[in-house]
Amino acid sequence: MDLMTIIGLALGIGSVYYTLKAGGLLNMIYNFPSLVLVLGGTIASTFLTYPYRILKRVPAAMMLALFPQKRWTAERYISLLVNLAEEAKRGGIDSLQNELSKIKDHFLVDGLQMVLDGLPPEIVRENLIKEITFIRRRHQQVHAVFRSMGAYAPVFGLLGTLIGVVGVLKNLTNPEAIGSSMAVAVITTFYGIFGTNFVFLPIANKLAAYTEEELLLKEVAIEGILAIQAGEIPSVVSRRLQAFLAHKMRQKRK
Repeated sequence: MDLMTIIGLALGIGSVYYTLKAGGLLNMIYNFPSLVLVLGGTIASTFLTYPYRILKRVPAAMMLALFPQKRWTAERYISLLVNLAEEAKRGGIDSLQNELSKIKDHFLVDGLQMVLDGLPPEIVRENLIKEITFIRRRHQQVHAVFRSMGAYAPVFGLLGTLIGVVGVLKNLTNPEAIGSSMAVAVITTFYGIFGTNFVFLPIANKLAAYTEEELLLKEVAIEGILAIQAGEIPSVVSRRLQAFLAHKMRQKRK
């Protein structure tokens, strides 16, 4: 699991646990009907909102957010492109054909294959930018699922509160029934807020951050591929990519 995810969950759950324990409310926090209402209602509304072709990607995305795969660093990616530029200078652009099977990045392989097929630079750039656009759209669809769940969960918490209030009004002459109704009213809201702020929105934002990191490297790949196609020497390719990466990161921070 990602270190920041572990630290965040530990701090968040620890803070809630301490507050409940200090207030003597720890034994009251579990309420199965409230959990069913919030979780079941949130999932049901999500199913109503999105088609299956999007929802089937959600479990894999959740696993990626909690247990991220080893990712390329910018330095390693630039180093790979510089090595490819050296190979192209040494043995000609066609010598890269033998290197394609060793590269595990399909985006980079597709771009280099277009260069080897003799496509002009503007077509190579246009096709790769389209691929980035499609990747961003696919990822944003999954991000939107978690953001929608983050919006639905507190609403079902509020619905549980209303149900609990109705139960209180219905059983004004029965103190025991009033207590259970109030528990549903309060704890359902707790579940909704907790799920939104510790599960759904954090997953959506972490996936969005991973997407931006991935697409930034693909933009670097485009510049590297076009530099190799133009026959630039490796040192120039390295400086170009370092400058491009720094510029893009400054833009994102702004």
